[in-house]
Amino acid sequence: MISVIIPTLDEAHNLPRVLEALAAEPTPHEVIVSDGGSADNTCAIARSFGVRLIEGPAARGAQLRRGADAAGGDTFFFLHADCRIAPSTLAAIERCLSQSSDLIGGNFALLFDGGDGFSEWLNGFYAWFREKGLYYGDSGVFIRRRTYDELGGIPDWPLMEDFRFTRLMERYRRAGRGDTICIADPPLVTSSRRFSNKSPAYIFWHWCLIHGLYYANFPTAKLAAWYYHDRAKWWAAK
Repeated sequence: MISVIIPTLDEAHNLPRVLEALAAEPTPHEVIVSDGGSADNTCAIARSFGVRLIEGPAARGAQLRRGADAAGGDTFFFLHADCRIAPSTLAAIERCLSQSSDLIGGNFALLFDGGDGFSEWLNGFYAWFREKGLYYGDSGVFIRRRTYDELGGIPDWPLMEDFRFTRLMERYRRAGRGDTICIADPPLVTSSRRFSNKSPAYIFWHWCLIHGLYYANFPTAKLAAWYYHDRAKWWAAK
């Protein structure tokens, strides 16, 4: 069974769409919404769909970890609430994992919904990035439970937790302990909302700076506070 784990924080606008899509999936699965203190109707929506709801402090890494701790499936699928999935998404995961016992997990080819030139550029950039073995949580990361446990789970960081975890997956692969895959059919469609009202140059500079600070071992709590423009948390974070 696949455990679909969705971290949320004020996702009332997006959550119904993804839960409706999952409810129509014939592949055996469970859905766990791990909420980080939403002030809107996110939790009420999760309850109305009859999915499992876990509530706790906001921090995406910690939310994903709580969801995985509560999951009962032998495969975990970490899915963002603003993603759109095709009807065959869970079947594609199940098919790939059943065809090779060496496959530990992977992600999906990612498309952005902006429809503009920059979104098209991002589609190509993310495809090139994935060829280098680099990918993020917004591309729908899935993994066998036993491998997740071997890797120690997702770090309970507020930012870059997904990048760290997928780097661990790829390190596992390079050590010859298993394979990963990027499923191209169907792709996953994600929202370009985080790029709205920002210039492409600023977005790329911001991305480079975050990664540079991450590789310089800058505290992730401070990274998150800076990323979300919260000066009070930046000064308090360690």
